Parts: sequence; C-alpha cells; structure tokens
Amino acid sequence: QVQLVESGGGLVQAGGSLRLSCAASGSISSINAMGWYRQAPGKQRELVATIASGGNTNYADSVKGRFTISRDNAKVYLQMNSLKPEDTAVYYCKATTLRQVLGFRLDDYWGQGTQVTVSS
Repeated sequence: QVQLVESGGGLVQAGGSLRLSCAASGSISSINAMGWYRQAPGKQRELVATIASGGNTNYADSVKGRFTISRDNAKVYLQMNSLKPEDTAVYYCKATTLRQVLGFRLDDYWGQGTQVTVSS
C-alpha cells in the first residue's frame, strides 16, 4: 500500500552534516506518522526520530540537539548535524498508516535503508 525510498546517505567526517530524504508513494493519504530508525552492525534497530501527522516530534536522547526531522506531504527528512562516528548505521524510514479494513487498523511500512558512515 505504501512504498518508501530513502536517499542522502554517504560518508562524512565527524562534525559534518548529512540530510536524509524519504519519499513515500502509494496510499500516502493514509499515512499518520513517519520516522527514522537506524541499525549499526551487531546492534538492534533503534528509534532516531518520529513525526506525527499533527507535527509533534520525538527524538532519541543520543541525537537531541543534533538531528531534526521534518515532513513535507509525502516526504520526510532527517537533517543530521555534528555527526559522530557512533552515528554510523543503516538508516531506515518508516511510515505508519491508518485505514479501515473490517475495522480500523495500523500498519507499518519500511524503506530499504541508506548507509551513513561517519569517519573520525
């Protein structure tokens, strides 16, 4: 129902910046919330930032003050500043939809991920 494609990853030196983009297609009118998650090698996938349909945002403590999530219609962005080597991970975009199929239901959709590497 919803397809997500991330872009903007790359290699950057510590202290640098990157801007990730996520483009949603399909049933975009049903999307309520979107967010960014990341997974480093050997670690669990963790929440980075989320943004609800009303504009409320939530950030992991490790990125507060450095990362900013924003949304423009069917696109969500993650501005990453003051990057640290520990930010190195594959970053995934997530969208949550609300629709009525035999009742209301919430569904999560994930992008394929984009690699972010921060060198020291």
